[in-house]
Amino acid sequence: MKLFDTMLLVYARAPGSPFHRWAKEQIALAVVGEGAAISAVTLAELCAETGVDSESVIRRVHEIGVHVLDVPATAAAGCGEAYRKYRKKRRRESGKDSPKMPLLDFFIGAHAEAMDWELVTNDAQRFRNYFPEVKLILPPDED
Repeated sequence: MKLFDTMLLVYARAPGSPFHRWAKEQIALAVVGEGAAISAVTLAELCAETGVDSESVIRRVHEIGVHVLDVPATAAAGCGEAYRKYRKKRRRESGKDSPKMPLLDFFIGAHAEAMDWELVTNDAQRFRNYFPEVKLILPPDED
């Protein structure tokens, strides 16, 4: 199974994106291969965009063959640990605090880590820093 970061689906539906073709190819390859999924966190992010109808988002995700999965409870601890490291690093490097609520990307990374799945994303830095064990599939210029 390949887990998709939120932006992959955003790029796939945005013809003007520099990652549009790559995103569509990654979805197609996973759907016909080992399987394609997003976490419930990603679905929430997609439904939170301005001007979208949540029911049509859900329908479209299923139509393209992507499964929506609950975040496993085992991912919660990994998410919290990674986010704690992020907050400490941010305070040390910039002097700024970060929100107490974990960022959604940390749930997505922890989900991929807990299930030992590849994560398709263009956000290499955050996932490499905080989820180094997760195998990332990146756009060709990001490898």
